[in-house]
Amino acid sequence: MMTAECLSVVIPAYNEEATLAGVVHRVLSIDHLLEVVIVNDCSTDKTAAMADELARLYPKVRAVHRPANGGKTEALKTGFALTTGDIVIVQDADLEYDPAEIGDVIGPILEGRADVVYGSRFLVRKAARVLYFYHYLANKGLTFISNLFTNINLTDVETGYKAFRGDIIRNMTITSSGFGFEIEVTAKVAKLRCAMYEVPISYHGRTYEEGKKIGFSDGVAALWYILKFNLLCSLKSSFRVLPAGRGRFTEASGKANR
Repeated sequence: MMTAECLSVVIPAYNEEATLAGVVHRVLSIDHLLEVVIVNDCSTDKTAAMADELARLYPKVRAVHRPANGGKTEALKTGFALTTGDIVIVQDADLEYDPAEIGDVIGPILEGRADVVYGSRFLVRKAARVLYFYHYLANKGLTFISNLFTNINLTDVETGYKAFRGDIIRNMTITSSGFGFEIEVTAKVAKLRCAMYEVPISYHGRTYEEGKKIGFSDGVAALWYILKFNLLCSLKSSFRVLPAGRGRFTEASGKANR
């Protein structure tokens, strides 16, 4: 049974001085919160100072600083290793995703029905800023190709809201770079054959002028990561220690540990 304070929120941040404080303040108001880990990825603006100030003001907030900019995946790896919660969720620092919806995302895990939950921007269309059509096409294409290899019927593989049982994400070996985390973690979770859910979320996207960072090269890299982590990576090499209770919903079919 999970305790009342069981949630670790990891916030990777690179040059997000305009939004970081607002994100943290909203996260601090959600239920079940145990800790907030801000990972400053060697920002060149005032993000580092802001993270330190937030950690000084709020006991549940911890700020860590990477010595060199390594991209979102490296920042997340640093953050995951520092978490202690039974549930871990990623919260971007740019307010594209509303922390008020974290409760909906982690709900299936709290209820004991899920091991991993993705917040989908497309499952049921909620409030979403209308932006780049080509990004929409790229996301749908990558989701489709990823699904072909994982045999999981996701609607939004590139979503920024991903929640995990803590032992799953802390034991995962993550080796991709840049924005490769989204594809890598999906492939490795699929190998566990654990209980995975999607819930609808809203999305308030940014333009490139407002600070959006993902680009065409990240989409090309994602195609390689789909092949690499689905075809060239085994279950054993995907986790330092295989999480307990994996595949408990499919063991009867004899497929859990394939």
